[in-house]
Amino acid sequence: MNAPAHNTVDSAAADKVENAVDTVAPLNLANTTATVTTPYRKPHGRSRLSMLGLAIVCFWLLMAVFGPSISPFDASAIVDNDVFGGMSSHFWLGTDYLGRDMLSRILFGTRYTIGLALAATVMASTVGTTLALFAALAGGWIDDVLSRILDALISIPSKMFALMMVASFGSSVWLLILTAALTYMPGAYRMARSLAVNVQAMEYVQAAKARGEGVFYITCVEMLPNMIRPVLADFGLRFVFVVLLLSGLSFLSLGVQPPDADWGSLVRENISGLGDGSVAVIMPALAIATLTIGVNLLIDNLRGKRARKE
Repeated sequence: MNAPAHNTVDSAAADKVENAVDTVAPLNLANTTATVTTPYRKPHGRSRLSMLGLAIVCFWLLMAVFGPSISPFDASAIVDNDVFGGMSSHFWLGTDYLGRDMLSRILFGTRYTIGLALAATVMASTVGTTLALFAALAGGWIDDVLSRILDALISIPSKMFALMMVASFGSSVWLLILTAALTYMPGAYRMARSLAVNVQAMEYVQAAKARGEGVFYITCVEMLPNMIRPVLADFGLRFVFVVLLLSGLSFLSLGVQPPDADWGSLVRENISGLGDGSVAVIMPALAIATLTIGVNLLIDNLRGKRARKE
């Protein structure tokens, strides 16, 4: 007697399910787009290389500051009768062509190599970036005149310009700094100007101008902070160029003059020991190589961060 009741209930439930299915609108997959977000994975290889570059740069900066204080001998003291002596427990990097301790010579030369290059690069980047911001904000004939003058300077090969300056005015520390700064300032200007022109067209800069903000505020608050990372990367690249330029001049006897010496001078004065594989000529060249490689690893990380941000 209960079976017909159960059948009636089941059929009624089935009818309700069918009606519910019929009332559901079909899903249109043609106009549906799926957004898949993948978490950013930090490139560990790049991070390790940047940390290695930072460690190398910090090491040489510390040697430039404290190297002369911790050197075992005076840089000009003849401490051994064996010229081009090999590495030993007493002379860690051997001796040079006069019997002077190479470790002490390199530590003293670090201050000249890094100090001169850093001063020249700071001057070149500061002047170039300042002129670039001024030209981008002023525009018109001021921008055209500055750009044409600096384009004429950048067309002169760097080593030829440096040789002309040294041959005309002699070799001194201040002249080397000025020569290197003038050589690489036009390139810094062109880099910074292209950035400044792009940043100036941004909406937040135009909004600051519409608010009536002054030139100093727009430059220092709105434009420069958004240019700083590529400017720093360019700064590191030009530092490497200046190191190589000054080392090349010293190798040609046109750089730092005796009794002082930078790494390029140490390579030149010990070049006669190259045939015997003397460490006196290898170690200064290795110091130049490690410094330039370390700076390049560090600025590559800055470029990578800028690319990820964009």
